[in-house]
Amino acid sequence: MLTYLRRSAAQVVFVLLGIALINFFLLHLAPGDAAQVLAGESGAATPEYMEALRRQFGLDQPLHVQFLRYLGNLVTFDLGYSFRQSLPVSELILQRLPATLLLMGTAIGFALVAGCSLGFLAARRAGKLTDTVISIVALLFYATPVFWVGIMLIVVFSVLLDWLPVGGMTSVEANLSGLALVGDVALHLVLPAVTLGLFYLAIYARLMRAAMLEVYGQDFVRTARAKGVRPRRIAWRHVLRNALLPIVTTLGVQLGSILGGAVLVETVFSWPGLGRLAFAALFQRDLNLLLGILFCSSVVVVLVNIAVDLVYTLLDPRIELN
Repeated sequence: MLTYLRRSAAQVVFVLLGIALINFFLLHLAPGDAAQVLAGESGAATPEYMEALRRQFGLDQPLHVQFLRYLGNLVTFDLGYSFRQSLPVSELILQRLPATLLLMGTAIGFALVAGCSLGFLAARRAGKLTDTVISIVALLFYATPVFWVGIMLIVVFSVLLDWLPVGGMTSVEANLSGLALVGDVALHLVLPAVTLGLFYLAIYARLMRAAMLEVYGQDFVRTARAKGVRPRRIAWRHVLRNALLPIVTTLGVQLGSILGGAVLVETVFSWPGLGRLAFAALFQRDLNLLLGILFCSSVVVVLVNIAVDLVYTLLDPRIELN
């Protein structure tokens, strides 16, 4: 394992370097910059004013010089300064990170538990009414746009029934603390977490069903049946454990893409997380902030994929780390 981790560390460095290179040049290829946005907002877009803004932001330097300066900052764990927010990028990310982690963790946890449970039940009842209903519901959730689901949930549970708050993370006017604050955050979390989790729930349900049916057809399962092992024991001890491998793989991939879904969900529900911050930074041409968010997301994706390899060895002892 130590050899694997050492080799992985070297690969992580090269991968993150490539990601930083791609993010930097793709964002700088887009038309416009922060100086143009600020000049347009102030109504003073004279050439002299634009030149002064570009010198202030370092945009007057050649692109390769800006990139080398950006890499030098990354080596020292400096993500730069947001001129739009007048705060260091790392401070802005740390302010919004807890809200995003809470939303993503709750959504993925809900999707994993509910999706795997439904997929397990569908595989146990393959070809029956239960299997058909679960498959139809999963397909419906998979095909429905996330933002539309969020809007419909708001209409039903917030506007018509008035059970849950419309948006935000807390009730600001209530001035709560302690357990009351925790309960208030939980109420605000329900709708955005369910909205974000339903799409992934559908994926895990369909994937678990397919994986379990594939494992049911393997020789060791037929052998266990021939020996008289009870069907429930076969499902829990033999089939489920092997069927979890593709779930772990998909989870590792989707943890990186879930931030894209969080952008929509956080915007619809006014959730103060990184997704909403990235959305604002994109429209404000705040490249330092956007680069910082993308880089931190890339680090999470790389580390999660290493963790997935380690989880493989726990689920299936036949898999070795090379």
